[in-house]
Amino acid sequence: MPYHLIGLQAAKVRKVLIHGRLVPSAMHKTAQAGALTVGPLGLELDEQADLSVHGGLEKAIYAYPSEHYDFWRAERQAAGLGGIDDSLAFGSLGENLTLQDLLESEVWVGDELHFANCRLRVTQPREPCSKFNASMGFNTASKRMAQSAKCGFYLAVDQAGTLQAGETFTLVPGPRRASIPERFSAKMFKHLAD
Repeated sequence: MPYHLIGLQAAKVRKVLIHGRLVPSAMHKTAQAGALTVGPLGLELDEQADLSVHGGLEKAIYAYPSEHYDFWRAERQAAGLGGIDDSLAFGSLGENLTLQDLLESEVWVGDELHFANCRLRVTQPREPCSKFNASMGFNTASKRMAQSAKCGFYLAVDQAGTLQAGETFTLVPGPRRASIPERFSAKMFKHLAD
């Protein structure tokens, strides 16, 4: 089954106000037109502020299902933010790739996403953080991600090349030993206990 890359986003590190102080972040990704080069450490034009928890070979690219955006719009509205016209553009959750029709429940560590000009491998789920709370505009966003398991997943670059929004890709199964939901659930005790 072909899947679709409907959004391609990147950002440079900039200072954002979080809890009254300026903190470096590249969380607010913006749409990129045309093809971007993909190297071992991710997309050209993209940076990560804290390399101890983001980026590197195993977290080079972050992918997120487009189907979850309605959930986050509703969460923001319930928190008193946004409204009927809350656009919450692709990249707002910090993802580089916004995917259509591929949910976490269908993805396993080691699966590969084969695009026309590059190949990416699923490595692990994304864990929510305080920058995610700030980006979404409410302090329980990380907890809601932990409860809902709408986390997306990180990708390693197995074959460098290019990516462009509008492309299709295929999912090639890996060893199927650990699913993204299993890995995510095992890591979420700290967020669910709060």
